[in-house]
Amino acid sequence: MTEPAVQLVLVVSLAGSDEDYDQHVRFLDRAFRIVRLGTDGDEAAAESLVAKWAPEAAAIAVTGIWEGRGGGRRDGAPEVVERLRGAAGGVPVTDGRQLHGVLQDWAVRHVQAEMPGYFTNARTVVLGGANHERAVQVLREHTSNIVYADLLRRLDVDGRLRATPLLAPAASLLAVLGGSVPEGLASRALAPGQYLSTDAARRSARSCDVIVATFDELAAVRLADLAGKTVVTSAVSDHRLADLAARDVDMVIDSTPQPFSFTVTAAVLEALMIATSTAEGSLSEDDLLDRIVAAGLAPRVLSPNGPRRKSRFAFVIHPLSQDFFRNVEPLATVVRHAPPVVLDVVEKAVAYLPPFTYGHVTGIKSPTGAEAEGWLISVGGTPRELMAHSPEFTYGRLLAAAETARKHGAQVMGLGAFTKVVGDAGVTVARQAPLPVTTGNSYSAAGALWAAHDAVVRLGLVERDADGRLLAHAMVVGATGSIGSVCARLLALSCDELWLVSPESAKLLALKHDIERSDHRATIHIAATAERHLPDVDLVVTATSGAGKRVLDIMKVKPGCVITDVARPLDLSAEDVAKRPDVLVIESGEIELPGDVRMRSIGLPPGVAYACLAETVVLALEGRYETFTVGREIEWEKVKEIYKLGLKHGMQLAVISGVNGAYTDADIARVRERALRAREGVPAAV
Repeated sequence: MTEPAVQLVLVVSLAGSDEDYDQHVRFLDRAFRIVRLGTDGDEAAAESLVAKWAPEAAAIAVTGIWEGRGGGRRDGAPEVVERLRGAAGGVPVTDGRQLHGVLQDWAVRHVQAEMPGYFTNARTVVLGGANHERAVQVLREHTSNIVYADLLRRLDVDGRLRATPLLAPAASLLAVLGGSVPEGLASRALAPGQYLSTDAARRSARSCDVIVATFDELAAVRLADLAGKTVVTSAVSDHRLADLAARDVDMVIDSTPQPFSFTVTAAVLEALMIATSTAEGSLSEDDLLDRIVAAGLAPRVLSPNGPRRKSRFAFVIHPLSQDFFRNVEPLATVVRHAPPVVLDVVEKAVAYLPPFTYGHVTGIKSPTGAEAEGWLISVGGTPRELMAHSPEFTYGRLLAAAETARKHGAQVMGLGAFTKVVGDAGVTVARQAPLPVTTGNSYSAAGALWAAHDAVVRLGLVERDADGRLLAHAMVVGATGSIGSVCARLLALSCDELWLVSPESAKLLALKHDIERSDHRATIHIAATAERHLPDVDLVVTATSGAGKRVLDIMKVKPGCVITDVARPLDLSAEDVAKRPDVLVIESGEIELPGDVRMRSIGLPPGVAYACLAETVVLALEGRYETFTVGREIEWEKVKEIYKLGLKHGMQLAVISGVNGAYTDADIARVRERALRAREGVPAAV
């Protein structure tokens, strides 16, 4: 038998006839004529068309059945396809389910591979049921935040019955009986439950990240807000893409490849594949895969409003003192009216409360176009309470906070304040948490040195060379510690003379050698104690683990010196700082987040975050959902890396903070004036 020059593939659709077409194409080196005929839901007309065209057709695609009935119990209406097969008289008839499943699975895996972490913990709403089984299976590998619109699937009635041996036969019986119930009667019986389920799906969709649906399912549920969401769907035509663009959708994942100038469904592609096969009306999995590869098919990832990526983060905070209780009701009322002894009881009790969501952070947008939203999750313990309990007590609170973060859809979580120093500094929490964890210490170190440099510049007491570099002498006290060694390596790149101070002589010699054999600008000196060289340095970084021991005599420091205290607990007390009004002592550099940031107050100006929080935001904006900084050892390469990534995403130094809060320009001007007087021999009190 001679193969016809042009093979006919008939597309019979139970959807509307307004999208009918008659097109000539080439597919897998064959010439085809594809004719689509819509019946506007008339099944009898569909049977008549199949019977009429079957003698001429190489294969028949049936569409508009399962695509439009995803919300119903009789998902896919297989009996309709069987009737059409009977009318075809042996001509292969397919509804595309086999190919659709493979393509849907592939589409999700493709996006997750190209953009690692994209679906991690994503809050997902699935409209329809069996239509999306393969996609949901893959999504479950990355997120458990999945909600079905379909009532029975939401309740998992079938799964719960089959999981109980005594009830498994009942599940099978219900399936048989359900299939024999007339569709109209079944729809009426399930209507109240479906109404409630659809309403619940709408509410879930308001805060979801991903929606899995056909276009008919989207229309049936009538979702009002798709802004900022990812839609996993199929057969996206130009006008459908324009509609999603108008609704401000971030990304559209079209599982159906579109090799032609007009839009086709998986059923059409499968029918074309069947028409090229010598098999009797069906394709093996191997045949299917061979044809996908041979035809060069691939899922489509569409950005209807330009490339966008919104990441999600969480950050754990806790009350730094009893004053924090003023920000949260009903504790605020208690604080206003209770005597101090009651507050102490409240402080102890609050430490045992489960974590709660303190605030939602929105509006973060990088100059690269990347966006991020996050949640501030509070655990109840003040520093005093956290230190009074065992590390395991705090670990339990932090793991509960991580579970809250997972439910919010966070892809990375940061630890703030004392939560990152308890026990093993985040190692145990990162190992057991359901999402990556970072302490933010890398950016804290970078932020502290950033603030120190800015402070030296603003004081204006250190000369610069022709390239604007500071001609400064610096010192790191506690240089052999994890943070101290990082600070030493970074300062070696930016100052003229650098003193490394530590009682650990051998480690000090090794550090000096290591710095000198790498890129550096400074001449490196080492010493066991700081006092002898303090009068000569312009910048001091204290990074010891002295825990209250005096590590330097502030009275010997040069007037106008900048001291950056990155030790926790601090090396210098408020009383020490008060002794030298001609010296600028800073604790940290706070970071201004990019975009129109909306965040509940954490004690900083609007849009400003602690550097450890900023590290979590930077990782989210960069799509780096990983455990970046944990433990007590800090890698200086990571400090440099997070600093550069921060600049890339528009982070700016916003505030220089000291023991009494943020320094203003007037504060810095007063320190400068007093330093100049002290250098001239005028007593500080004058």
